[in-house]
Amino acid sequence: MSQNKISILKNKSKPLDNALDLDPLLEKLSDSRLVLLGEASHGTHEYYTWRTAISKKLITDYGFNFIAVEGDWPDFYRVNRFVKHYTENSDSVKVLKEFNRWPTWMWANWEMEALIGWLYNHNEKTPANKRVGIYGLDVYSLWESMEAIIDYLQIHDHALLPAAKRALGCFEPYGDEMGMAYARSLQRYLPKTCENEVVSLLSDIKKRAPSFNTDIEASLNIEQNAYIAKNAEAYYRSMVTANQSSWNLRDYHMMDTLKRLMNFHGPNTKAIIWEHNTHVGDARATDMALNGSINIGQLVREQLNELNPKIVGFGSYEGTVVAGSEWGAPMRSMHVPKAIEGSWEYLLHHTGKGDQLLLMDDLKNEIEFNQLIPHRAIGVVYHPQYEHLGNYVPSMLPERYDAFIHIDKSEALHAMNIFIDKKQLPETYPWAF
Repeated sequence: MSQNKISILKNKSKPLDNALDLDPLLEKLSDSRLVLLGEASHGTHEYYTWRTAISKKLITDYGFNFIAVEGDWPDFYRVNRFVKHYTENSDSVKVLKEFNRWPTWMWANWEMEALIGWLYNHNEKTPANKRVGIYGLDVYSLWESMEAIIDYLQIHDHALLPAAKRALGCFEPYGDEMGMAYARSLQRYLPKTCENEVVSLLSDIKKRAPSFNTDIEASLNIEQNAYIAKNAEAYYRSMVTANQSSWNLRDYHMMDTLKRLMNFHGPNTKAIIWEHNTHVGDARATDMALNGSINIGQLVREQLNELNPKIVGFGSYEGTVVAGSEWGAPMRSMHVPKAIEGSWEYLLHHTGKGDQLLLMDDLKNEIEFNQLIPHRAIGVVYHPQYEHLGNYVPSMLPERYDAFIHIDKSEALHAMNIFIDKKQLPETYPWAF
């Protein structure tokens, strides 16, 4: 059975050696206003470089307006201001080194610096109202978003300061890591929650948002931080339950943030999303659906189908990856073992074609793939020796993605806290494209 699948994949897939080999994929994406680019880990060099190459072409050749990533809003709002020349800083390395939430390597890496530097240079030649931005979609930044609200209101709107300080005061007993500490306290002591405070603050900020016009994106920023405060409180509160509610709350938040960004940028806006495969690959085509989990890939197809969304997944057969042995542990380069027999990565490796591109329209009528097949997923916490027990998501790839990029032997990305001479970086580094 595997041999038949391998023969079909060998016939259908296309070699992927350089940027010119992206042309069939770009043709597929050209009529979309929403392109989702995945990754099978948060620490693989090739996932970042190929996403960068695709994103650059979408921006320069097809007029895409912004990139939104699986990162915190406050951190990426700072990066957004940098790439749009809203600040005097011209050092992309300095901007990325300000990421201090674990896992720092996920964004403070040289692969990301190449994209940020390119966006900065691209925008230098672009009118202010057409500059390409980059934003964070995630919900984790409870403390940072509350601080951002307070800092802004202290200068621009004293009337809302009491409400903001009440909300912050409710969380202050939990310290800098207020989100997780808040969740743990609810689990152990069940004290009064902070729900009313953040809901009230969001309501007040929404009413006054039009007056927050100190710069072109100030209103968007403060309103988004208020949404984060409200949704992060709900997210951390949901963590005390033993179900999928926290996962779903997070992806609903990211979806709402995406729609808010699309509305802000106006009619005919085009967006690129960078997130893990588990978020962008349609959950309905995996076993995630069995326990009620949704994700942003499913939601965009259900709610934004008029934008003709396209989803590109990524995976690799073996190699190295940056990850931690537990949450908060030091990053290290880990060996990624050969993919398990029968998995998508195993099948593509055994075509013998190396790195390759697979367009899912070519598999739609192949009944051999109308079934759940294991597909590797590595998180920021990784134990290679136990990978076969829990690092595979059974998936129907022709339904989960519109295209898939297979890397036969991948390597760990290059974190900024390790000195690297740029001349020593691999040839697949983005500026080679």
